[in-house]
Amino acid sequence: MTDLGFTPFASLLWILIAIQIFMGAFDTLFHHELTERLPWRQSQRRELKLHAVRNGFYALVFLVIGFTQPTGLLATALLILLGTEVLITLWDFVEEDRSRTLPPSERVTHTLLALNYGAILTLLIPILMQWRVLPTGLALVDNGVWAWMCAGAAAGVALFGVRDFLASQRLERIAQRPACQLAAHLPGRRTVLVTGGTGFVGSRVVAALVAGGHDVIVLTRHEKKATRLGAPLRVITDLDQIGDFETIDAIINLAGEPVATGLWTRAKKSRIIASRLSMMHGLISLTKRLVTKPSVLISASAVGWYGIRGDTPLTEADDATDCFSHQSCDQAEKAARQMEIFGVRVIRLRIGLVLGTEGGLLARLLLPFEFGLGGPIGNGCQFMSWISRDDLVRLIIFAIANPRVQGAINAVAPGAVTNAEFSRQLGAALGRPAFMTLPAGPLSLVGGQFAEELLLGGQHVVPEKALAAGFSFDDAHLGATLARLVGASSAGHQPRRTVRTRLPMLDF
Repeated sequence: MTDLGFTPFASLLWILIAIQIFMGAFDTLFHHELTERLPWRQSQRRELKLHAVRNGFYALVFLVIGFTQPTGLLATALLILLGTEVLITLWDFVEEDRSRTLPPSERVTHTLLALNYGAILTLLIPILMQWRVLPTGLALVDNGVWAWMCAGAAAGVALFGVRDFLASQRLERIAQRPACQLAAHLPGRRTVLVTGGTGFVGSRVVAALVAGGHDVIVLTRHEKKATRLGAPLRVITDLDQIGDFETIDAIINLAGEPVATGLWTRAKKSRIIASRLSMMHGLISLTKRLVTKPSVLISASAVGWYGIRGDTPLTEADDATDCFSHQSCDQAEKAARQMEIFGVRVIRLRIGLVLGTEGGLLARLLLPFEFGLGGPIGNGCQFMSWISRDDLVRLIIFAIANPRVQGAINAVAPGAVTNAEFSRQLGAALGRPAFMTLPAGPLSLVGGQFAEELLLGGQHVVPEKALAAGFSFDDAHLGATLARLVGASSAGHQPRRTVRTRLPMLDF
């Protein structure tokens, strides 16, 4: 580092700065963008604002130390800026701990960043203290390749600072429906056991039931995550914690190994099936020993039950084609039906692609589409049967409240679309082009059966039973739904259209 006055430590200081830049970039890209998806989580609005301010400070610091030598009052100002950054980082730590559960890798990264920043300050502060006694000035210096490293870092943090600020503003525009509205179909006060209650869908189900005044028991392996679900509710880690004489009116079973979070190796497929069967067998054992049996079980299945069916419209009366998606769903549904021997009304909910910005398919697509890198998968002709998370929660609660609803129920909106159309409408909602096609060949080669069934295959599923039972979809039109979910500026002007089609009553 030229003209810093502490020449023996100059190279070490630059190396530490380079390490800080690398770790900061990793934290931003891997944690904030890819895994935690902070720009799309409403709970992180304040954290995003803190990141925006801190990134602005970082951009200024990188430019100053990379290209100049500040002296006098300007050196003092830089010292104040570095100290303020420490305060903002501490505030950020408190906000993170309050609003979300950090994964272990992010906690480790933050610890290393703090330690490395401390080492940088240890070397840099004595230099700045020497500069502050000199006359006030800002001299240009030549730091060679280090200066250009700082310039690149300044541009990067400035870009993501602007992105974080705009994301926080966008999240302010996204008006989430009050959770209590989702439970409007369920009168009285019920006691409901929810498995998988900390997940993307389960957490919203729990919020709706609690807000609706119901007693909720959440079975989870993640007690810390469950504490963020709100109160009052009861958290258990084992079904044996429920006594034989307790009353449970309904069970909502959403637990199971995620299907879309990794390639379908033999071990992965075994875990997918085993997790569902194990949970269902546990619920059967619970029901067997309960003196008062639950009146209804809602058990999550998926539209994958139908197999790969092209563009054929499918109702609950249709058969399936054989593939792993069908096999895993079918085994889970058969296990759920064993509850019928106890007089429990069993609803096998065949769920489509659940849309919400905090999880599921849409959350994975937002980053590439937002940066103009989205588009159809393969030829784009495969159908996508979708449902908004709020409508799925409403349908679950509607099914609990309506004793005529039983058996297989397609949990999808009325308007299934092709992948090409979905891509076009998501691009339009984000104001981005969507023409970057993902070729089918490499996907099949790398993803195998996972890619063939989940990415390149599809089903055109129709919610015949739900409509016949009188359920109304608040999010029935894909374009308006996506605009609302991503906070598009035009979403506020979309007319609210509810689809409530009366079909001849079916024998459920």
